Amino acid sequence: MTVLLATADFAPRLERAATLVEARLGEHLSLSGPTYRGTVGQGPDRLVAAMRHAVLGGGKRFRPFLVIEGAALFGLDSEAALDVAASLELVHCYSLVHDDLPAMDNDDMRRGRPTVHRAYDEWTAILAGDALLTLAFDILARPETHPDPQVRAELVLELARASGAGGMVGGQAIDLDADKRGEPQNPNLAHIRRLQAMKTGALIGFAARAGAILARANGRERWALSAFGDHVGFAFQIADDLLDAEGDAATVGKAVGKDAAAGKATTVSLMGLDAARAKLAETEAAAIEALSPFGDRASVLAEAARFVSQRRS
Repeated sequence: MTVLLATADFAPRLERAATLVEARLGEHLSLSGPTYRGTVGQGPDRLVAAMRHAVLGGGKRFRPFLVIEGAALFGLDSEAALDVAASLELVHCYSLVHDDLPAMDNDDMRRGRPTVHRAYDEWTAILAGDALLTLAFDILARPETHPDPQVRAELVLELARASGAGGMVGGQAIDLDADKRGEPQNPNLAHIRRLQAMKTGALIGFAARAGAILARANGRERWALSAFGDHVGFAFQIADDLLDAEGDAATVGKAVGKDAAAGKATTVSLMGLDAARAKLAETEAAAIEALSPFGDRASVLAEAARFVSQRRS
């Protein structure tokens, strides 16, 4: 096994990426001014305010960080990856707005603040999510995102597939079928793995390989980053299940203990705490091993895998 060395660069790079992405998201969601980039200024004030509430002022921006660091493997600077990173975060934030709705997960808090449907109302939350999703693809299709239209088309295609029925949305549908309809009646680990690969893993997988798309990298390099993203996505969900079972709501930033209260099948409920922790460690190691073709150039991404498995919020 190839073990990439730990790096002290990880925390400041994650923080720097979050700052850059926050600023770019603010530009795309601004109403006017010298940094105005988008079309949201044409929208109703209340809708735009709800969009900004959903996106700005919170979150680690982990998925955008993977985009930026993946691009850095191929010598691209953060500016070259920033609009793709922002687009991905818009899709992620839209999904959170909709997931929090009473018809779905019915959550009141997100990132330590009221969810959009609580801060505004349900119909505004639905429309804000719709607007964030469409804005993401608006940005990806712009010449400013990449000069090559083929690259832009591939980014649109890949993000659409990761977001749709075969990805995140499909995973949410499987999750809600279990919660609302009790289907399947006896879920097993294979069912949970499929659900997680779609609901959580698909967007993380896109994040991991987006930099390779931007750089027009070869198939072997893309495969390595795709494998890394798959493992990190699974680790992220196992860690999420463990946080729900063991975490503190004030630290996590949202309600915990909901899975057990609802009798929901998770890696923790099916495997037990100790086995879930062991699977998490195994998955982290597999993610790091997938980066071996890049050598120590990928040390920051290796730290990202460790960060996922050790996160507390």
